[in-house]
Amino acid sequence: MTLLEAMFLVLLPPTLCKTHIAECTASDPLPILHKYYQEGGAIIGSIGSHIYLPSEIMSFKDQPNFTSYSIPFVLTKNYQHILALVFAVTEINANHQLLSNITLGFNIYESYYNARWTYHATMELLSTKNRFIPNYRCDIQNNLIAVVGGLEPETSFYMATMLGIYNIPQMAPNEAHQYLGIVQLLLHFEWTWVGIITVDDDNGERFVRTLIPEFSLSGICFAFVEKIPQVTYLELHIADVLMKGRRVYEIIRTSQTNVLVCFGDTESIAKLRSWMYLPHYIEYTATEPKGEVWIMSAQMDFTSYFFQRSWNRQVFHGALSLAIHTNELLGFQRFLQSRNPIRSKDDGFIWDFWEQAFLCQFSDSLLGKKFDDNCTGEEKLDNLPRDVFEMSMTGHSYSIYNAVYVVAHALHAMYPSLDKHRRLSSGKRQKPPEQQPWQLHYFLRSVSFNNNAGETVSFDPNGELVTVFDIINWVAFPNQSFRKVKVGRIDAKAAPCQAFSINEDAITWHSRFNQALPTSLCSDYCPPGFSKRRREGEPFCCYDRNPCPEGKISNQKNMDDCVTCSLEFYSNANQTLCIPKVITFLSYEEPLGISLVIVTVSFSLTTAFVLATFMEHRDTPIVKANNRNLTYTLLTSLLLCFLSSLLFIGRPGEVTCLLRQTVFGIIFSGAISCVLAKTITVVLAFVATKPGSRIKKWVGKRLAHSLVLSCSLIQGGICAVWLATSPPFPDLDMNSKTEEIIVECNEASPTMFYCVLGYLGFLAMVSFKVAFLARKLPDSFNEAKFITFSMLMFCSVWLSFVPTYLSTKGKSMVAVEIFSILASAGGLLACIFFPKCYMILLMPELSKREHFIRRKT
Repeated sequence: MTLLEAMFLVLLPPTLCKTHIAECTASDPLPILHKYYQEGGAIIGSIGSHIYLPSEIMSFKDQPNFTSYSIPFVLTKNYQHILALVFAVTEINANHQLLSNITLGFNIYESYYNARWTYHATMELLSTKNRFIPNYRCDIQNNLIAVVGGLEPETSFYMATMLGIYNIPQMAPNEAHQYLGIVQLLLHFEWTWVGIITVDDDNGERFVRTLIPEFSLSGICFAFVEKIPQVTYLELHIADVLMKGRRVYEIIRTSQTNVLVCFGDTESIAKLRSWMYLPHYIEYTATEPKGEVWIMSAQMDFTSYFFQRSWNRQVFHGALSLAIHTNELLGFQRFLQSRNPIRSKDDGFIWDFWEQAFLCQFSDSLLGKKFDDNCTGEEKLDNLPRDVFEMSMTGHSYSIYNAVYVVAHALHAMYPSLDKHRRLSSGKRQKPPEQQPWQLHYFLRSVSFNNNAGETVSFDPNGELVTVFDIINWVAFPNQSFRKVKVGRIDAKAAPCQAFSINEDAITWHSRFNQALPTSLCSDYCPPGFSKRRREGEPFCCYDRNPCPEGKISNQKNMDDCVTCSLEFYSNANQTLCIPKVITFLSYEEPLGISLVIVTVSFSLTTAFVLATFMEHRDTPIVKANNRNLTYTLLTSLLLCFLSSLLFIGRPGEVTCLLRQTVFGIIFSGAISCVLAKTITVVLAFVATKPGSRIKKWVGKRLAHSLVLSCSLIQGGICAVWLATSPPFPDLDMNSKTEEIIVECNEASPTMFYCVLGYLGFLAMVSFKVAFLARKLPDSFNEAKFITFSMLMFCSVWLSFVPTYLSTKGKSMVAVEIFSILASAGGLLACIFFPKCYMILLMPELSKREHFIRRKT
């Protein structure tokens, strides 16, 4: 067989010869067509199994029963559809309880996948038998009730254009559910980069327009969209068709996608097999197909013309297809086994089917010598490969069977009193009451019954047949045998969680994938912790990976953008998880808190001990010097300063936040005021001893007490304004530290806080200056020198406190302030009182008045 012949045969529509329109002729047109092609002619049209040359087209419209060159190549697998119709009608007519006095008949009309012949056949339905006069019927026995549409939606559409005028019920499948089923299948296996191959007609365009938006909404994009050319009316040269097939083959072979979604008709597989077989005919650098996962629509089935029987089936090994749900009918296989050309003389299809199914020829065949073997008629259908003929009922045959029964049950409901008309008249059934096809609509909607297989057949509220799709896995074996395995189910009417089910373990994938789950992605998965970044000018499935920034995560793969963690959480190192932040504050249980408490208690006890020592030795000159009461006040203030640091430890509350800074500010102001009063007292005392000094009247306890009180009241006033206008309050700082929520006291008004610190600094600077000036005044117990050192330390601590405080966060900030309080108060205690304690406790003789008089003398 030449390449031209092989390709031409594939491009013909599937049909069965010996239809009601024309019979196959004995002439073989291939040599004529080959010669015509070589002379530069073009094939104008093909209708059914017949090919018409330009000179023959004109006579076609006037002569339906024409004789022309024909190529009776048959898709033998479609023969089961006819047998399913016959089987259903036979069962119904034998069941007198269903239709007791009505005999169902049927006519089979060939549409030839051609609009013109579809309209012609539809008008014949509306005419008297054997008289083509549309809208004129005088045959009372052939009463048209319903029409079962063709397998292709366009065929049903052409028929509905005519039949809709007469409201004749026509049963056609709804494709919407299988579109969603294909999307669900792709999403289940996470196949987001697919190629689309569809028939080149309105139905294919509708498929693309419907499915591609669904793909986009589901995150699926396509690498290419290619069309299978239709050749009902072929306006291309055969060479153009070959080039189309070669180009599609190259696209499939070189594409990165591993999944091909194919939407076609019953002969599309035959065409695709020819395209995949091109390297065996054309010498070019193409290699064998790399192996893909084919996703087939419900209209498609694995079929073969007789000349494709020996071709390798491995290219479609592992394919997944949707198929109308089917089940085995009781007695159907026995009915199929009973068919043979010898016992089925009234079957006008079986002879052509038999010859091309078994590759043999009857002695009186009209085809001429095409096969070497002779047909005996005793060949067994069970021995045929499944791509030639199936003994198990296919989804299309199952639909035809159920459609016939739907009509029968609707008729049964239409005539509830059929039992009254069982009487026979002159050996014939009594004519039932006259009915019109439009009357059947109401009863069709309410039909619900269990068929021979025990499954319920019914219509939904929209008048559509409740359809379930099976997911079929095509398995091709090296010995050229072939089988289909049911691996899943799509039920659009079931609950959402049960609408889609599939058994992955039952699927056999193409050998290229080594039985591992295939992947089909334009870009590798974007793992958690990354987000997708679109590539400019490429489909949205093609992207680069961007790591999530700090504070954002992606906890799923292929996320379009990273998600920001809420304020109570932070992202882990891999940016895949939001972890709850730890609530932190300077507590009494942690080591830092315990250490500060110990230091505070130690300083407090030390201060208390110094105060007790001074009170015990209150009559000594060293204690009485520089205002004894002022000394007691200073020590008490220092004791309270140490204890005030405890307000900064523990979880901040409303009361502690109000008292924390204000108590610290007022107490420290009192302490610094005492130091300032001591220093001023020393200066005034020295000045007052000069002859004629008027300062003498200012020297005394009243001045010191007034100074301490007034300085403390000023700080108290500042704190009162602070509390009245913007009081501190407990707050949660979620931003300063990544992994922590800091429980803190919000100062509310930083200005007031720094006013408190500024006032303390002012008092300290004044005290330092006065003490510095008075450090060399002649006095037996002059404290100015010690106060100078203490104020120098105090100012150093608080000057370093400000930048350190501002540069830390959380418990460290609190610890810095506590340290500053303890250090500054401890400095005052050590510099002013430790030398005196040394003299009182260790050198008591040095603290006596006689010692200082002796030194002076």
